[in-house]
Amino acid sequence: MFKAMTLKRMSGMDWFLFIVLLLGSILMLVPFLWMLTTSVKVQEDVFAYPPKWLPDPIVWSNYKRAWTMFPMGTAYFNSFKIAVLVTIGTLWSCSMAGYAFAKMEFKGKKLWFLLLLATMMIPAQVTMIPTFLWFKEISWLNTHWPLIIPPILTNAFGVFLLRQFISSIPNELEDAGRMDGLNPWRIYWSVVLPNCRPALAALGVFTFMYHWNNFLGPLIYLNTAEKYTLPLIIASFQGLYSTDWTLLMSASCITLAPVLLVYLFAQRYFIEGITLSGLKG
Repeated sequence: MFKAMTLKRMSGMDWFLFIVLLLGSILMLVPFLWMLTTSVKVQEDVFAYPPKWLPDPIVWSNYKRAWTMFPMGTAYFNSFKIAVLVTIGTLWSCSMAGYAFAKMEFKGKKLWFLLLLATMMIPAQVTMIPTFLWFKEISWLNTHWPLIIPPILTNAFGVFLLRQFISSIPNELEDAGRMDGLNPWRIYWSVVLPNCRPALAALGVFTFMYHWNNFLGPLIYLNTAEKYTLPLIIASFQGLYSTDWTLLMSASCITLAPVLLVYLFAQRYFIEGITLSGLKG
């Protein structure tokens, strides 16, 4: 009954926006649904005309073949290890830097923050070759270290996001902590972090998704199959002269599952963190 009354109160502009958003949602879901149905088709039905949305027969064995054709299990572990370590490290480093820029006073604070933001304007392609040569000198090539350490220590966007959110936390909470005898570290750990869970969730989802799907970094630094991540394994399904699209779509669905789970569990905090992080500069 409430929904019916709400629909009656909707104006013409509300209906227009509703229809636009509905069409946009459908356009975004269609490729995903096509990937899902293609993953259980036979190869001959992939390019059938007219297109067959409902596969007949349903070939569930495509998932088993996709998992066993290449070392998907090893790649899954590698991607999960890299994404989780980078996410945890990024939340730790960015929250500490964000707290310092938001609540602490030190010489050159505004200048250092501007310099940090300026690094976001430098294209990654500019530093790609010097970074590669540096990692070569310290024997980090064909290891996961170049994919873990630099993202943890150089995430200017994460620092900016958390600095904006922490700036909105009332100073009275810190004052209360100081009256209770808390030092800056305990204030950061016991007062600031619990109050910026939405921003941490938003940054965590961004970071996990990016490094789970990262292709260019592993392509540059890794050259043995036991070190590969999932994006490199998925690229291996594409042959020089032909591609088994059913197996490629099956592998893509397997890869997509953890990202969907992470977003679904953190959705509420993710939206709240993105909404509130820009309220106070």
